[in-house]
Amino acid sequence: MKKYDISQGFTIPKGVYKLNPERNFDYQLNRLINWDGGRLEDVQKIADKIHTSDDWKKYLIQLGDEALREERFGNAIAYYRMSEFFMFDGDPDKLKYYRLATKLFYAYYQDYFRVTDVSGGKYPFIEKISVTVSTEYGKLMKLPVMHVRPMDENGRILGGIHEGEPGKDVILLHGGNDSYFEEFLFSLLYLQKQGYEVYCFEGPGQGGVIREQDIHFTHQWERPVTALLNALKLDDVTIIGVSLGGYLAPRAAAFDKRIKRVVAWSIFPCFYDTMLANQTAPVRCATELLMNLHARPVINFAYGKIAEKMPVVDWGLKHGCYAYEAEDAYDYARKLKLYDISPVAERITQDMLIIGANADHFIPYRIVGNEISLLKNVKSLTFRLFTEQEQAGNHCNVGNGKLALDNILNWIALTKRND
Repeated sequence: MKKYDISQGFTIPKGVYKLNPERNFDYQLNRLINWDGGRLEDVQKIADKIHTSDDWKKYLIQLGDEALREERFGNAIAYYRMSEFFMFDGDPDKLKYYRLATKLFYAYYQDYFRVTDVSGGKYPFIEKISVTVSTEYGKLMKLPVMHVRPMDENGRILGGIHEGEPGKDVILLHGGNDSYFEEFLFSLLYLQKQGYEVYCFEGPGQGGVIREQDIHFTHQWERPVTALLNALKLDDVTIIGVSLGGYLAPRAAAFDKRIKRVVAWSIFPCFYDTMLANQTAPVRCATELLMNLHARPVINFAYGKIAEKMPVVDWGLKHGCYAYEAEDAYDYARKLKLYDISPVAERITQDMLIIGANADHFIPYRIVGNEISLLKNVKSLTFRLFTEQEQAGNHCNVGNGKLALDNILNWIALTKRND
């Protein structure tokens, strides 16, 4: 197969499109275009045909097959990878299409992972590292890491902090609830181009760690992060956590002071509260009452009925039970209560940036007040709300990722200068 021509550079797409009446399908289709490498004209052909998770799977695989036949490998990778997004645990095609997308990814973008003279540097654009760590239950897992060394203003790859050629900062980057780190390829390269050294990793519950190793989520995110900092011999880093990473990254920072700056690329004070935030007041009150009464059968019945009518709830429950090893809706809700920043908030003493979006369909931005009120001991706190007018009003600002990245880098530079 042909390879991606790395001499052509890359772009971070921008735009928000109305593609599907169901909000989560619409959002994920925008994510497919802006973060994963999909093509707008392809997606527009099938977008209004998607009404169920089965529809999603069917039409995304069709787009992948079509792109592969036409040797549009970047598009094929996006469609195959995202085809498994709404597949549920137990579907044999879920692992099949994850593996196919991953195989195509490393074949198509292989020159980014080789030592190359394109930039005049002596290092590969991207170095792949595997760090073996122990889970909280004593099981070993291998955390995959993509490492880029910084570039100077002439495009030369520097040696990085361990080679005496540090860039502007060292960044530890990770995703959230449904992420895989290949999705951050061009963001990683953009950060490198701006002069930053970056380690991007998958942790428990993410990407290949859950799919290939069957290692599920932990709310104790300091465990994998501390193990990575030890293995990679890092100190004085900025951690950036995307989506659920808006909880995970601050949680890690509460326990490891080698993290000096924290970017929560999503408002996320508590997963359980966030899950209920978009519900009506009667639903929130009823759910809380039933949870306090440990009314498991009633919770399971009620949310089963809601899931029958709402695809986003159906997917959220099934994906959640798989990723968090929950038995049912009640057990899932119980586990989400663990993903709460309040028990450790006073231990967060670093500079912190929280990023929100005014039209986020997962997280109402107004709950940021709950998070800010908890962060009593941070060194500094900045909140940036992106808007629809900036084409960045959706979850994690996927309509304008470059704008979000530029704001993060400006904040890092200002914070370091103040120090």
